[in-house]
Amino acid sequence: MLIKRLEHIYVDSIWAHKASGLRGALIRTTENLESGKVINTRTLERLHRMSFHVLEEAAREILRHSG
Repeated sequence: MLIKRLEHIYVDSIWAHKASGLRGALIRTTENLESGKVINTRTLERLHRMSFHVLEEAAREILRHSG
């Protein structure tokens, strides 16, 4: 779900570049998990935390520009 949400951040957003990098990291991590590789849970938690932060900031940016 995070990967899809990050993909939908408006391309002109200041958060789009950060979202793209996080998306790539989440995809690689998901692929590693699916292939049976051991993943550092702290890394996964950090990726989730950062992804939610970027989504929140992108939403705030939309609200600032629409008001």
